[in-house]
Amino acid sequence: MDVPISRRRFLRMAGVGGVASLTGCSRPGNAGAGTGGSTPTGIPMFRYNPARTGGPPGTTGPTDSVTEQWAVEIDEGTANPLLVVDETVYAWSNNRCYALATRDGTEQWTFETNMEVGWSPAVVDDTIYVGSRDNNVYALAASDGTEQWRFETDSYIGLSPTVVDDTVYVGSGDGMLYALDATNGTEQWSFNTGFGADASPAVVDGTVYIAGGKSAYGIDAGDGTERWSFGFRYVGNATPAVVDGTVYLRHGRQIWALDAADGTEQWSFNPDDNMLTPGTVPPAVVGETVYAGVDDSIYALATSDGTERWSVELDGGIRSSLAVTTDAVYAAGDDGTVYAVSTGDGTEHWQFETETRWASPPVVADGTVYIESSDGTVYALTEL
Repeated sequence: MDVPISRRRFLRMAGVGGVASLTGCSRPGNAGAGTGGSTPTGIPMFRYNPARTGGPPGTTGPTDSVTEQWAVEIDEGTANPLLVVDETVYAWSNNRCYALATRDGTEQWTFETNMEVGWSPAVVDDTIYVGSRDNNVYALAASDGTEQWRFETDSYIGLSPTVVDDTVYVGSGDGMLYALDATNGTEQWSFNTGFGADASPAVVDGTVYIAGGKSAYGIDAGDGTERWSFGFRYVGNATPAVVDGTVYLRHGRQIWALDAADGTEQWSFNPDDNMLTPGTVPPAVVGETVYAGVDDSIYALATSDGTERWSVELDGGIRSSLAVTTDAVYAAGDDGTVYAVSTGDGTEHWQFETETRWASPPVVADGTVYIESSDGTVYALTEL
């Protein structure tokens, strides 16, 4: 499903369009573009890693009760998922990216695109890769936000890029999945998905997984050839999670498990009631359990066959992805409340109220929960 390169797609080198503002620098960084050869500790990309699992094994976070370590106001916006790498929190609102110190939230630098930033960036080898609704993918120096290169597509970049083995994989509203050289933005190949590629791809063991519209694909990461496809009645723009040879997808109230090798369905899960629930928020998969927020409940399912292990109903609806650590599942409700429940049986550990309309998906790094509320406040929450 390769297609010719459009005349409108081109590479523009640093110094055109984007604006970086340096207000200090708390850590060293390579001013050159990263290669994707190594991944820093923390949360370097959406859903923690290229497999989009929702939490690395062995991570711990606050379980008893929490206190606000710090809170910093940025521009009011859509409360996108945060990244935490080394000693920096990366946040974004509207058309601006922020680098904040994990210690106290001090602003290190900002970078502006021409239109709204598309979901979470990825941070690899001291370089930030971020998409924007101005149709561009940008590479920025993590140390000061300096633009290294940009690549223009035929439409907006709505969700997060994935960076693996010197390659940036990113979908565009023009229906294309692009593979770009991480060092300079050169296009390696493109794949026509047949739908607006608004999902964030997962990349595992040489295969790129992406879903949208009525299809899911497994694509060769090296040359962009199709390995398999699976048809749905409708799956929306579902970001996959890939663990131990299985691809997990969620749309509305239904969750699917597909064989990562050939796309065959292993099982599917749908709660008993017929309430219509929008959304394609990816499930989290840690150990032998799949965790998913559906409507106002969190479900824990067995990875082997989708059997429900437990479920817990929260006070508000859940529209954001979950973060899962060894002892807790963290979720943000529609009313701006952040919840922590036990991974074992769903017992509630604590609640934290932002008193806003909603909050970003929680992320957990070094024992701290980070969230952004809809009024543009970034919070760092630690054990009380």
